[in-house]
Amino acid sequence: MSTRYDTMFQRLTAENCGAFVPFLMLGDPTAELSLEIVRTVVAAGADALELGVAFSDPVADGPTIAKSHVRALTQGITVKRSLQLVRQIREEFPDIPIGMLVYGNVAFARGIAEFYRDFKAAGADSILIPDVPVRESASFVTAAAAADIAPIFIAPPQASEQTLAGVAAHSRGYIYGVSRDGVTGTEREARTTGLAATVQNIKRFGGAPLLLGFGISTPQHVSDALAAGAAGAITGSAITAIIEQHAEEATLLPKIANFVAQMKAATKLTAAPE
Repeated sequence: MSTRYDTMFQRLTAENCGAFVPFLMLGDPTAELSLEIVRTVVAAGADALELGVAFSDPVADGPTIAKSHVRALTQGITVKRSLQLVRQIREEFPDIPIGMLVYGNVAFARGIAEFYRDFKAAGADSILIPDVPVRESASFVTAAAAADIAPIFIAPPQASEQTLAGVAAHSRGYIYGVSRDGVTGTEREARTTGLAATVQNIKRFGGAPLLLGFGISTPQHVSDALAAGAAGAITGSAITAIIEQHAEEATLLPKIANFVAQMKAATKLTAAPE
């Protein structure tokens, strides 16, 4: 199994920091510009990447990221082209953890074993399939292990003990903790009140480090996630909104760089993590 996540978390612990992980849709707003955006977020301090593969029915995503799927598909992005982009990103950034967010039909259409092998060969470290719950994941976990790629599962805030135990047992690299109920997006911001209880409810089952996502859109959200005991935060919709609003402007990359730098600055811990 790839050790890039382990190396990242060890480094961040030594630096007394949490992780900041941006989500980016491959091919949004174009394939070439999405590569420039990746380069920008890495230069601005991103600790890892979560990269989306465009899909026609992204049921876990709110309106902002759903529109990024549409923009990428309109640009002609395909799974093959997405794999090419991942390969190029890996060549440019050999050490950064690369996680993929891909919907289940993509894996089914390609063949589950081939799906994991192809993304591993391109350079991905992990794959999160948001519409495959852990209770239905046996074939995915087996194929991921055979391909030496980390399966990531979502830990919902109100999940049963059985679900959380399964997520802890089968996630590798990190666990994707959901900061509040619902879909992705800044339309309803992260619920930071009571976040510590949510984090501790997930962490009591052990497993990989916990990263919080869904609605994390400000530096304060990042600080709150870390103060609650998470190992880091994932932000998607807030960056995607910048891309949507400024895709054709010269200010796009500077705005993304400034946003990521502010979010990363919020990962500095003022006390030792629990």
